[in-house]
Amino acid sequence: MSDLPRRAVARSAKLAALPIGFAGRTALGLGKRIGGKSAEIVAQEIQERTAEQIFKVLGELKGGAMKLGQALSIFEAALPSEIAGPYRATLTKLQDAAPPLPAATVHKVLVEQLGDDWRENFLSFDDKPTAAASIGQVHKAVWHDGRTVAVKIQYPGAGKALLSDFTQLSRLGKLFGVLLPGLDIKAVLSELRERVVEELDYLHEAEAQHAFALEYKDDPDFLIPDVIAANEQVLVSEWVDGTPLSRIITDGTQEERDRAGLQLVRFLFSSPARLGMLHADPHPGNFRIVEDGRMCVLDFGAVNRMPDGYPPVFGKLTRIFNNGDMSTVVQGLRDEGFIQPHIEIDPEALRAFLAPYVEPTAVEEFSFSREWLQRQAATATDLRPGNVVRQLNLPASYVLIHRVHAAGVGVLCQLGATARFREEVIRWVPGFTDEDSGEPTLTSA
Repeated sequence: MSDLPRRAVARSAKLAALPIGFAGRTALGLGKRIGGKSAEIVAQEIQERTAEQIFKVLGELKGGAMKLGQALSIFEAALPSEIAGPYRATLTKLQDAAPPLPAATVHKVLVEQLGDDWRENFLSFDDKPTAAASIGQVHKAVWHDGRTVAVKIQYPGAGKALLSDFTQLSRLGKLFGVLLPGLDIKAVLSELRERVVEELDYLHEAEAQHAFALEYKDDPDFLIPDVIAANEQVLVSEWVDGTPLSRIITDGTQEERDRAGLQLVRFLFSSPARLGMLHADPHPGNFRIVEDGRMCVLDFGAVNRMPDGYPPVFGKLTRIFNNGDMSTVVQGLRDEGFIQPHIEIDPEALRAFLAPYVEPTAVEEFSFSREWLQRQAATATDLRPGNVVRQLNLPASYVLIHRVHAAGVGVLCQLGATARFREEVIRWVPGFTDEDSGEPTLTSA
């Protein structure tokens, strides 16, 4: 299969090349130090080349390597543009233009999963996929009762490839330690592996999608297609026509982009409060705007289960940040595991890094833009040891939350959306307005 290298030897060789390359760069660096270069300059050169090789290999591989690459995209602001740019382009290409499975392979999977009489389930089935992603692809069909449906089919061997990648990646802790010394990569990998195992089980995805569909049934803002049938590797759900969010980004009016941005924020913040789950893959391909203006949400393979909703400390630290008390913010992040005990951090550098995530909650109305995000990221575009992004850890319980927030801010900036986003935080995020805290509270106008 052309888009998912599954031969264990080939995949292992790509990943195994990483520590070999690192050893070579370290030896080269030692030679340069003997030749008179300063330790800091040599260390920076090693880090840059290590980052370049890591992201190049992660971009070439799908499966677990790509999942890790997506998680590490949180830290792209810490990488020089010549490294992060090509990596982002490769990852986007993999996500948006995965080569489809041949029809014969699709039919084979359907026979294996649904039986020799699988066609009896459908009045018609389009062999050409409408979408392809990292572990499966979607086909349009007509169910036996006349309903138009989306049939999601998992690539054969996807599970084995994913789990093999994580086995290999778990051996590369030292490399990531060079690139991101504050990050506990083993904990991140363990959390991602657990989430990927869930993502491979389409019954698990069907359960989540059905729960979302029930909760948001007849909602004025959202449409969630319900599940019709599923097993571990095939998922059949209602088909929904609509305008892709990517088209709203490129061709939508300002009013359409503002509304879509507000709906996106409302959906991501409301679902943990409403049903204890967070949709954890908010890229434009998973959203449509239907004719009546509602936002249709697709693909519930990556879902963060949060039975107690957002952690109250999330809203509390956001409020404290807005009040300017960075020493309390730093201590709170230490308590939550974002800053490990051996790491010292510059509060002002931390403030600059957190601003893109927090600033929109400090004003009644906020305008996102690519230029704004570029200005915010400009403070974290080098690999010097003091770079605040490289000093931060990502606690396992926050891996998906941060993936959502980073991706969500990116989508909002693509939309160039202006709206009263703070009201959504006030409404849905516990701790943001805590009447019992004794601290000043933020209220909606």
